[in-house]
Amino acid sequence: MLMLTPASPADIPFIMKTERLPGYEEWLGRWEATAHETAMTRSDHAYFIAQGGDGTAIGFAMLQDLDEPHGNVLFRRIAVTQPGQGHGAWLFRAATDWAFRETAVHRLYLHVYPHNERAIRLYRAQGFVKEGTEREGRLLADGRRVDVMTLSLLRREWEARMP
Repeated sequence: MLMLTPASPADIPFIMKTERLPGYEEWLGRWEATAHETAMTRSDHAYFIAQGGDGTAIGFAMLQDLDEPHGNVLFRRIAVTQPGQGHGAWLFRAATDWAFRETAVHRLYLHVYPHNERAIRLYRAQGFVKEGTEREGRLLADGRRVDVMTLSLLRREWEARMP
């Protein structure tokens, strides 16, 4: 059984190691420890660790702008140590449910590259809807420019999915 727990500064090495797994830099970006430490102290951020049945950390998620006055919360990051095991889908659902149950969020949104088809399938399966695309909105480390899609889930849409 998987469990969602709030992250603490002691989890930063795990978060950084996960961010740095091969292939993740393009999808996630990478922060230094001080950036994570600062974000964790802010009341407008929430970090979570997904743990396996044995208590081992298997992924993390980060939400941002929890105090945004219009109720727009950014699902900033999600990553798992072993893709393809279903852990990412579970973590994404758990963090989304937390946001709607524990905060006043009206619209939970995220950014994703159109070529990240696996992530887009996951987000759409959870009810997220494409809002638009920022054409060539990101500059990658290798100098390429890529489009960035925005997807979101509204509170009423989340509520309609609940049993």
